[in-house]
Amino acid sequence: MSKARGILVPSFYDVSKVGEVYLSRDALIAEEAGKFAKTNGVKPSFEDKTRIALFGIDVQIGFCCPGASLFVPGAVEDSERLCQFIYRNLDKLTELHFSLDTHRAFQIFHPAFWLDNKTGEPPSPFTLISVADIKVGRFSPVLFPHECLAYCEELERTGKYTLCVWPYHTMLGSVSHAMVPAVFEAALFHAIARRKQTNFETKGVHPLTENYSVLSPEVKKVKGQVVGQFNTRFFKALMENDRVYIAGQASSHCVKTTIEDLLREIQNTDPALVAKVFILENCMSPVPAVTDAAGKVLVDFPRIAADALASFKAAGMNVVNSADPIAF
Repeated sequence: MSKARGILVPSFYDVSKVGEVYLSRDALIAEEAGKFAKTNGVKPSFEDKTRIALFGIDVQIGFCCPGASLFVPGAVEDSERLCQFIYRNLDKLTELHFSLDTHRAFQIFHPAFWLDNKTGEPPSPFTLISVADIKVGRFSPVLFPHECLAYCEELERTGKYTLCVWPYHTMLGSVSHAMVPAVFEAALFHAIARRKQTNFETKGVHPLTENYSVLSPEVKKVKGQVVGQFNTRFFKALMENDRVYIAGQASSHCVKTTIEDLLREIQNTDPALVAKVFILENCMSPVPAVTDAAGKVLVDFPRIAADALASFKAAGMNVVNSADPIAF
């Protein structure tokens, strides 16, 4: 182990490489974690009297590494702080959970799913598609036309995001789908040292719905077809802990909607559970604001993220810094 910015970290950890893509060094990490646990008397997680979980939302190359199609500015620094949080609190974190945004080519939010009838080509990334756009023939789905219209109608009816055509991202089987290597290595180090398997939750696999939240899709049923449901099993797994620390990307999208679902279910089941949630505000960043050619802000995602964070705090959730000590 060595010191990095005053924090005890394994010898293999290099803060300057947190934003880089590289092959994980699994055998090296496992060996060092085993030695560290033995030398320092690290107890297995099942002996913890106070159970603390870390929940990392979409800490993937596709969002967190420069050059990725949906890189979130600030994500590298967020990942750095997340790694430090794991190493600093290794003996206190009982279990680690990570969601993985998981997509294929033909999904309702990818360019290949739509045709811009004016150009005869797929729409450009970040194009917004409304019900009116579909009905007047500006855009046409290349698959499931009736279901696509019904989906967009349901989005507008519930006041959720307008359907956005996103760049291809976190594609199953691709490099961008993998976790940030440095964060994965921190998770593996924890798993070996604490003798606790890391849990991974995939989301976004159904082609006919968006899945910003790992707990629930944007729409659960399209024209009578079930396209997703609330992840009750995972909700219970999180709430079995005494605390749940949340980090990840992006604070304006997947983090926001996941915490909204978490809060809604808590309020519907046991409002007292809200005190268990701790949001690591400096381990997440928003998608930049969308502007037009003149620089006018069309969608202020940083403001949306800030407002959401304020509402979570008002609801009783804890908003904390990753450097804050875990005291109980």
